[in-house]
Amino acid sequence: MQLIFIVILGAVLGFLYGYNTDGFIFSTKICLFAGLTLIMPSLFKFELAHVKLVWEHKAVLLKGFFVNYLILPFFAVVIGLLTNNFGITSGLFLIAVLSGGGMVMHWIKRSGADTSFGFLLLFINLIFISLSLLMLHLFATYSAGYFGVTYDDKISISRFSGAVIELLIVIPFIASRVVRYITPLLTVIQNYRKYISHISIFIILFYLFGLQSSQLLVDVYDFEPELFYISFIAVFVFYMLTFFVSKLVYNLESPQERAAFWHSVTRYLTLALVISTFSASTFGVSMLLPIMFAYVVQIPLSVVIHKKYMPQASENA
Repeated sequence: MQLIFIVILGAVLGFLYGYNTDGFIFSTKICLFAGLTLIMPSLFKFELAHVKLVWEHKAVLLKGFFVNYLILPFFAVVIGLLTNNFGITSGLFLIAVLSGGGMVMHWIKRSGADTSFGFLLLFINLIFISLSLLMLHLFATYSAGYFGVTYDDKISISRFSGAVIELLIVIPFIASRVVRYITPLLTVIQNYRKYISHISIFIILFYLFGLQSSQLLVDVYDFEPELFYISFIAVFVFYMLTFFVSKLVYNLESPQERAAFWHSVTRYLTLALVISTFSASTFGVSMLLPIMFAYVVQIPLSVVIHKKYMPQASENA
């Protein structure tokens, strides 16, 4: 309940701040902040020798690819077509093809899953960002006619892929190697990890909901308020389907499959918001709606999953 309260408070205060001021201008530094506060603490015990886990658990890797790049995009397309809105459908599809993110390592660690394997999955999914954006482009190309809109823009893949890998993989990994040799700092981070994580989540949500781009949603609400309700229902249904299919596919008794499970039920919302911010003119401002609502749904859902479906891990976390 404490984390759910933090999520709601951060989102509401951030949006109110942006509404009453000029709002924040997006900076990639927020990705670096997420990498250092949410990912780096999970890497202290990671060693390069753990790369062999990819081959040892290749079956889990294939399960993850099947769920994240076939099943979830299919869910997003079906739900999106029912909304009859190109922007909402595109935003939902973007969420579907972006796995994991900054918070995934937080839940992998708390649930007692294999953090080394989880980090490798994070790295692999970030490499697949190019595939994710290509899938979004293909979806938009072939679905625009159904929605009666024109789509002739291609998303810049190189603009995002390199920066994301650097900010969420390379820098946090190097920082974790350095911190391991600074015993006092390492001790502080490990002792206050929970508080650092909660404060970081609040800051990230406050910042993202306070962005200038987030205030564009006010205009959407003024002219088409029904899109808010449609978008929320679409996101909620998508996450419910994601949870049920992930629970069915993965064996939660296995630390490695539990890590892969979290990479499916949590989506990379920060990157989705970045991409949608730069692509709003192409897909429509309503593309932002499912991503904003995903923050409201994903974190509380993760809390419930952690407490209800991983009781043994909760006790040891």
